[in-house]
Amino acid sequence: MSRLTDLISQVKSNDKELGTELEKEFKVLAARRSFGLNFERHRPESIELSGRPVRKGDKVRVLPPRGSSKKGDQRLWRVKNIKRADGKRMGQIELMGGAEPETQHVDIEDLVVIAEFQDFIYPGLVSTGKVERGGDKPFHTVINGENFHALEALTWTHRGKLDAIYIDPPYNTGARDWKYNNDYVEGEDLYRHSKWLAMMERRLLLAKELLNPADSVLIVTIDEKEYLRLGLLLEQVFPEARIQMISTIINPKGQSRKASFARTDEYVYIANFGFSQPEACELSDEWRPSKSTTTSNIRWQSLRRAGLRGNVKRSDRPNLFFPIYVNNDGSGIHSVGEPIPLTESPTTTSPVGTTAVWPERSDGSDGYWQISHERVLMLNKKGFIRAPKPKSSSILYLKSGEAARVESGYYEVIGKRMDGSVETAPPKSVAKFVPGTQWRITSHNAGVYGTSVNNSLIPGRVFPFPKSLYAVEDILRFFVANKSEATIIDFFSGSGTTAHAVMRLNKQDGGKRQCISVTNNEVSADEQKGLRDYGLRPGDTEWEKLGICDYITKPRVEAAITGKTPEGKPIKGDYKFTDEFPMAEGFEENAEFFTLTYETPVTVSHNLAFSKIAPLLWMRAGSEGRRIDDRPEKGWDVVDTYGILIDLDKAAVFSEAIHAKHTIRIAYIVTDNDRRFQSVARHLPDTVEPVRLYESYLTNFRFAIGR
Repeated sequence: MSRLTDLISQVKSNDKELGTELEKEFKVLAARRSFGLNFERHRPESIELSGRPVRKGDKVRVLPPRGSSKKGDQRLWRVKNIKRADGKRMGQIELMGGAEPETQHVDIEDLVVIAEFQDFIYPGLVSTGKVERGGDKPFHTVINGENFHALEALTWTHRGKLDAIYIDPPYNTGARDWKYNNDYVEGEDLYRHSKWLAMMERRLLLAKELLNPADSVLIVTIDEKEYLRLGLLLEQVFPEARIQMISTIINPKGQSRKASFARTDEYVYIANFGFSQPEACELSDEWRPSKSTTTSNIRWQSLRRAGLRGNVKRSDRPNLFFPIYVNNDGSGIHSVGEPIPLTESPTTTSPVGTTAVWPERSDGSDGYWQISHERVLMLNKKGFIRAPKPKSSSILYLKSGEAARVESGYYEVIGKRMDGSVETAPPKSVAKFVPGTQWRITSHNAGVYGTSVNNSLIPGRVFPFPKSLYAVEDILRFFVANKSEATIIDFFSGSGTTAHAVMRLNKQDGGKRQCISVTNNEVSADEQKGLRDYGLRPGDTEWEKLGICDYITKPRVEAAITGKTPEGKPIKGDYKFTDEFPMAEGFEENAEFFTLTYETPVTVSHNLAFSKIAPLLWMRAGSEGRRIDDRPEKGWDVVDTYGILIDLDKAAVFSEAIHAKHTIRIAYIVTDNDRRFQSVARHLPDTVEPVRLYESYLTNFRFAIGR
């Protein structure tokens, strides 16, 4: 290593720029681990910002002609100028990094803006609709945008605040299920695994900034294609976490695969931070490794000692050999006799209308009862003996454990049978416990409770492999059941199952949990060719309306809340399992939908983009209540959870308004003067967080993908 250092020093003395670049690469290689997961970070991702207006100075690509399915010119150009000619807006563009200067004039409609990894980006949000049925509850938010950019934005609004992250990233099956640098990663791509790891690492590093280090959880689902690499990646990105993997059956019938065993399961990685751990929950017997250990239905046992061998003869327990007189009309036990000596034989003498029943074994020999005659009398009074027929095999009883569950109300007594024994309903709740790592749960079937649920909510709109609603609900319950105001994010949101699951959790305990769902508006690979052949491109209205966010995620979340399909019809079917009710009832929840925008630093710093960053200010304060969408004319404004001061001459009245409202969490103060900012902050309550704009925005909220 020292020899390489010497050689680099020699190069630097002759060519400083080249030597510096070599030194950078050397440090990267030297920092790699000898053991563990090593992979190529690859050329950082670049993103096509379809629909983003082209501006002077932008990096762009030239799109292929409409109707063409070719990739088009992949070179990068810089927009030098924009002019109108012949009724069209034409951009003068210059090739970037070319050996020879090259310029051309191109219709703005044929250009798409590119964001490279190292570029600074200033995000904003534009509301595209909302659903309000939850009163003063916080809003769930759905963000349509590139998830890396959205995560960077959320580091400003939610840094260290998240209670849980649940993600279902692309599984990298090689079946064109995800893109890297605007190209689908095919199965024959030799670098598809390292591309996937590079993509995931960048996002997980941001997720690390969002999670509350003192108490939070990261949950990641994956299949066998990448689970080994993902496990190592999680170990490297989160060395402080306690990581465990669960195997869960999602398709009991199995998904056939050529020359392979049918796939029935997938894996769930759980990374706990700080005090986070799975809480014991009320679970059915399915969750237990051995279903014989307990039951969700009351268990009646034979009163006669069962078995043919070992400690089952009358002589083994002579005090438990006595007659039970059972009414012939099926009305139960009339009375109980005393034990008789071993020297005496059983008699058939009994009170009128009854039959004497002795503990006769199946081979005809004498056995004994499980309990004493005194206890038989006591249990019979409580209705814990069942004797519908005068036969020893028909007499049943409740053992002490089951009897205690009846007396505690665990089993609800709904009446009594003709023989006087209690009739019970299945328990409304079952024992609380933490299950094992092998899950075979009926409600986690992705076909039945993922695809079918999706079809009920948004009929005719197909989404490949949606998660079971109840599987996501269950895994989150272990970590947020005792956090009624938890904030959860899913930045590979897909069909919106996570937001839907959070709504169900809220309904079950009256919670105010909120979910942030991030997804792009990518159109499926199969649909893209047909749309291109038809002359459409990303950014066109007819194209965008078929994207994942607009076509699947937003309509599903809205349908779940309203109880109506996108066509306005009541949703058919019922929710099942933990909380059963008609889907048409919907949920008392609020949700708002946003599209991520890309602003310029000039418009931000000069207050010209206030409406675009207003949702971010509102989200940082909790996504609750009214939002300040426009610059307040009076120079300040205070709403449910935050206030904003633009005119510092109004600081006194602003401070009074903050003190008068006890729900305020954040006060945004617009100034570039630190002294004046501190002066205003000193007059605010200790419970209110002062945040300076816009200097704070440009410094902490501006993000460069490659930083």
